[in-house]
Amino acid sequence: MTTWAIVPIKPLNRSKSRLSPILNGEQREALSRKMLELTLTTLKQVSGITGILTISRDNKALTLARTFKVQTVQESGAPELNAALGRATQAVMAWNASRILILASDIPLMTVGDIEGILALAKQDTKTVVIATDRREEGTNAMLVEPPGLIPYRYGEDSLRKHMEEAAKVGVEVKVFRSPTIALDVDVPEDLAAYRDIIGQRQPADLAWLSNL
Repeated sequence: MTTWAIVPIKPLNRSKSRLSPILNGEQREALSRKMLELTLTTLKQVSGITGILTISRDNKALTLARTFKVQTVQESGAPELNAALGRATQAVMAWNASRILILASDIPLMTVGDIEGILALAKQDTKTVVIATDRREEGTNAMLVEPPGLIPYRYGEDSLRKHMEEAAKVGVEVKVFRSPTIALDVDVPEDLAAYRDIIGQRQPADLAWLSNL
């Protein structure tokens, strides 16, 4: 079984625009960079992941990703997440991926146990879709698809429901993985406030870099 993780990355200097009421551009870029580092650090520790591919239009993001010894693809053409993920899927299929795990790059509390839990849900099936949803149970923070290309990607508003609909079309029932650590993606001020609170309780030493934001 070969499992490739795919991490799409928005341009770091234009990401997290919904945090603009509380963070300036430099702070948002620093936050996005740190969350990407945390995501890749966690993925590298999961023994069930065969390889990691990042895809982005941002040279700085790809340069950072390469320091983690992962594969990178430079996105070209009009920016569109679902199309970019389709190209990334084709790339890992050429490397004999038997299943793929798509992960957002902004899940700072994600653990090795989260990833292992997602992989475990898919162990017994030849066709499967496993989704780790967000706190609002509307989005798709992580999605495992076996085999690659089983369903089209429907990232965007209400993506959980849309991905479930696509899976139903091919006769697959989505397995939903729920975990408070993988559910927290940082998009809006209340997400960042929740992240600060949790870090303050669990890892107070890590508040040092957060206090600079």
